[in-house]
Amino acid sequence: MKAAATPPAAPAGARKPQQQRSRDRVDAVLREAEALILEAGIDGFSIPALAERLGFPRATIYMFFPTPYTVFSELAQRHLSALEAILAEKVQYIIAAPDWREETRRLVLTAAQYYTSNPVASAVILGPLSESGYRAWEATMTRLGQFMRAMLTRRGLRLAPSEFDTAALAMEFGASSFRMSYFQHRRVTPAFAEAGAEVIVAFLAQRLHDANREAGEVRRPRTRIARLRR
Repeated sequence: MKAAATPPAAPAGARKPQQQRSRDRVDAVLREAEALILEAGIDGFSIPALAERLGFPRATIYMFFPTPYTVFSELAQRHLSALEAILAEKVQYIIAAPDWREETRRLVLTAAQYYTSNPVASAVILGPLSESGYRAWEATMTRLGQFMRAMLTRRGLRLAPSEFDTAALAMEFGASSFRMSYFQHRRVTPAFAEAGAEVIVAFLAQRLHDANREAGEVRRPRTRIARLRR
């Protein structure tokens, strides 16, 4: 399959299997889809080729995945869920860092290691996304932002109020480094992973600085009043 410059804006969604037999078949399709992507890449992927490898009629696959992008989207959603589970599993390692900057670095490097260990995840998540894949990506960025806020709160830090989700946007900035690394090297390199961590830390540090400064400005007048009373 020749990959288009951008995926369709609104491809038909994947049909969710209702029976166990159908779920098992969908799982088999996705496992073989990963194997095909590993061998041929996104450009070499097609549903006819997938059906031939599985020995399934094409109609069986089209029933659940009308287009190749619905396959990619389902794989992306599954890998994003797996990544979140890995981060939750390693949370004690992450929060054991000496300060929030190193804590953030560990978070980012753990995510980078997941992509390194799962090249299909890099292909379907860091490459072009369908609309449903993009929604899954944004949902993950939001949840990672919540994770980041919780990390900061545990250290008594807060982010300045904003019209946007500061923590989620920071995660998005860091992930952009992963995407650039994938397009240049077909993997997330250590240098790009470190750069992603640096971007997140720099952005959040400015917002934390503003928040702390505002808190100080609120406290100072009360201090002056107290001195006048004395």
